[in-house]
Parts: sequence; structure tokens; C-alpha cells
Amino acid sequence: MSTATVPRSADHEHRSALSNDFAGTLYQLRLFARRDRIVLPLWTAALGLLLPITYVGSIESVYPTAADRIAFATTTAASPAQIAMYGPIFNASPGAVTIWKAGALYTIIALAVILTVIRHTRGEEESGRAELVESASVGRYSGLTAALLLAIGAAGLTGVMSAAALIGGGLPVGGSVGFGAALAGSGIVFAGVAAIAAQVSTGARVARGVALSVLAASFAIRAVGDAGSGVASWFSPQGWSLLLRPYAGERWWVLLLHLTTTVVLVGVAFVLLRQRDRGAGLIAERPGPPAATAALAGTLGLAWRMHRGTVVAWTVGLGLYGLLIGSAAKGIGGQIGDSQAIVDIIERAGGPKSLEESFIGFGLTFLGIAGSAFAISAAIRMHGEEAAQRLESVLAGAVGRTRWAASHVLFALLGPAIAMLVAGLAVGLTYGSATGDIGGTLPGVLAGALVQLPAIWLCAGMTVALFGLLPRFTSVAWGVLVTFVLIFIVGSIANFPQPVRDLEPYSHLPKLPGGEFVAAPIVWLLLLTAALLTAGLIALRRRDLT
Repeated sequence: MSTATVPRSADHEHRSALSNDFAGTLYQLRLFARRDRIVLPLWTAALGLLLPITYVGSIESVYPTAADRIAFATTTAASPAQIAMYGPIFNASPGAVTIWKAGALYTIIALAVILTVIRHTRGEEESGRAELVESASVGRYSGLTAALLLAIGAAGLTGVMSAAALIGGGLPVGGSVGFGAALAGSGIVFAGVAAIAAQVSTGARVARGVALSVLAASFAIRAVGDAGSGVASWFSPQGWSLLLRPYAGERWWVLLLHLTTTVVLVGVAFVLLRQRDRGAGLIAERPGPPAATAALAGTLGLAWRMHRGTVVAWTVGLGLYGLLIGSAAKGIGGQIGDSQAIVDIIERAGGPKSLEESFIGFGLTFLGIAGSAFAISAAIRMHGEEAAQRLESVLAGAVGRTRWAASHVLFALLGPAIAMLVAGLAVGLTYGSATGDIGGTLPGVLAGALVQLPAIWLCAGMTVALFGLLPRFTSVAWGVLVTFVLIFIVGSIANFPQPVRDLEPYSHLPKLPGGEFVAAPIVWLLLLTAALLTAGLIALRRRDLT
């Protein structure tokens, strides 16, 4: 006797195959969340709670009256350079004035999401962990899906937290929810951008470069649009977040641009993932020449080949930002108006009494923070070479560990110095042209840019020390930099205890231009950097390679 069987339909087989492709997504999500248990909560809390609360408190103390806010908004609206940096200010309400500079968070959250997605997608493939995990019962789409769920969930949580923080600060509910939604929207769009970038190249470094280039282009389009007619801003995700207009008649339909773009980008990323092989990229690696050139004969030449693109990109980026700072500095006193509170804050922070010079000094400090990120990224490249097992092949020849590491350390120190020099020239020439006194302003501005180098080099030394002593925790250097930045931004406004404020290096540097030059903190920072570099290099010679 035979038993009749019912054939499976094509639709049933398609659903089964699709479910297999996503098998293990929750497992990978838990794994990624555990590996990101320190960094992700840190940037989520900073962007969602700490910075919005700080903005509310600072605006209330600096511009306590409606007249102060009107003067601020009027002067700001008349400054194309300020609008290019932060976006338009739509009215003089407490909410609109509060979140004007908070518009920079739209870029910061995009950066955090990009790094999160690529770390858990292309970074996992590059290290070989993805292949190991997928040897189990894990679907092809599970890794990308888990990374997107983690990043998009963190962006959404950041938006909810920021809205709650602003509402708690006494601002209107509608505008607060609008700002939180705009913040989350910027994050989720660039999660899709990072997902596509992760399919492009076999290396996480190139994938990050592609995604960050899109972010930089988006910022540039938004800046040009806001400083001009505003039309170009509609072609930028960061422009969409500003054009939602929190606290100025919210345009809720703008969120559809974020959501639609995210869906399209994520869909394209999954299609591209389906078409490529595991470990490969859509852009095939070009075969190199049969023999290395003379420039690659030593460790220094190899390091230059690895760092040259980064040096150029950071130098151009800091130089462009320097042009914005120099352009915005002229007339900053009119924006501040007669507010004694902000003068008190500047003097408490140790800045000079000239508001324009103080603005340039603070701008140069933020350029120094960016230079610190450059130094860390260059120094941490050594950890990437070791983790990818390329270091072992290099050291198999007549190359010592110290000589190999010193070549990378050189670019971690020299690269930011070049970038800061170019940025200082950009600030000085632009501001000097506006005041009609290039010769009188350029030397002081250049000094203010170069005086940031001890703090920048300290971050490089810290990274090298972690790499030598605790290679597994080398990436903690990024967390330390974030801590430095938070203390610097919030410390003087929130009146942190002085011992806490002393933990970050930037406030110890001479406040140039305009302030008094003091050599002692520079000497101490340089000595500490030398000690960290020495400890890291000695530890690298003595430890086993991972």
C-alpha cells in the first residue's frame, strides 16, 4: 500500500529558503550587543542625554531673556559661515535657539552608526570571525541584519532619550519629539549607507572610507544649501533632519524621506550581499605589480603607502573646517550680544577676553580633538595589521618590531601635525582677510593650531601604550577620547569638580591666539607622551604576537 504525498509549493520553498537566510539573527544580535557593551551605551547616552541637557542649561544661562535670543538669532541668520557650520536658525524661541548648535549631533550620530555597522559586518569578515560563526546554523543575511538592528535600535533609542531630555528641560513636547525623530532619522539613513559600503571592499578600512566620504559629501551639500538658497539641502539626509524644523512648525512628513531612503539602501545592501562571495567585495582587488618599488623596500615606505590616503583625507577635511571657522569668527561679538554670562564662561574656561579670538581658540581646540581622532586612527592601524596576521609576515624578514612600530608612530605624530598646520593656515588667512590684517593675525592663529599638538600626541601615545601592553583593549583609546571630549564640552558649563576637569588635556594648553603662552603644560604633556610611547614600544618587543 502506498501513501500519497502532497508536493511542496514553490512559494513554500521560497519562504523556507528565506527563513534559513535569516536563521541565527537573534543569536548574532546578542553577540554584537555583548561585544559593543561599552562603546554603544557610551555614545547613546552622550548623544541622547548628556549633550541635550547641556545645551538646555547653557542656553538658559547665556540667553535668559527674549531680547537676548532675538539678538542671537538675528546675527546668526546673517552669517552664512555660521549657517554652513551648524544649519539655519528658524526663530528665536528657546527651543530653536537651544538646538541650533545641537544640529551637529546629526553628523555625530551618523558617524557612530557607520562605525557600528561596519565593525560588525565587514570588520567581522576581515578578521575571519564571520566565517567561523557562519559555519554553524546561521543564515547568510543574519550578520548584516543583526548589525542593522543593533545600529538602528541604538539610533532610535538615542532619539527617544534626547526627546525625553529636552522635555525634561522644559521645552515644548512637539519640538522635542521632532528633534529626537530627526536625530534618529539621520542615524538610520547612514546605517543603510554603511550597509552598502560594507559590500564594496574586502577591507573594513576602505568600507569606512566609502561611508565616511558619503557622510562628508552629505555635510558639504547641506552646508552649501543652507548658506545659499536652501535647495541643495533637500539632497542631504542631514539637511532633511534640519528641515523637519523642530520648534518652528514641525514638518513631520520629512521623516518619510529618512524612512524611504533607509528602506531602499538596506534593500540594495541585501541584494549586493546576495551577489558577492563571503570575504569578497564588489570592487575586486587589483593585482599588484610583480615586484615592489624601491619606495616599499623598508618599513617607512610601507607605512607611507598605508597612511598616505588617510593623511590627505584628514588634511583636506581639517583645512575645510578651518575655512569655516575663519569665516565665522568675524562678527561673533554681534551674535553674543551683551550677554555677560557667556563672557563669564569664557573667562572661567581660561580663554582670552577678545570674543573673536576666543571663538577661534575654541574652534582650534575642536580641530585639535579631530586631530586626536586622526592620531588614534593612525596608531591603531598597528593593531589591525596584527589582528589580520599581516604583521607576522613582515616580521619574518629582517625587520625588528621597534622599527616596524616606529614607522607607524611617525605618521601618527607627523600626520596630525601637517593637518593642523594646514588648518591653522586656513583659519588665519580667512580671518585675516576678513579683518584686513593677515600679517597681524596669522602668526597667533598658527600658534594656536600648533599648540594643540601635545594633546594630540598624548592620544597617539596612549594608543601605542595600549597596543603594546594590552593589545586586546587597543580600541579603548576611542572611549578615552570620547571621555576627554565630554569633560571638555560639559565641564566648564556644568561646573565639574576641578580634579575631573583636569583629566582632559585640551583645557591645559595655552589659549591662543590672544592668551598668554605658558610652556609648563606643554612640557608635561610631551613628557607623558614620551613615557607612553616608550612603554608601548618596550612592551611590544617583549610580548607574544596575538
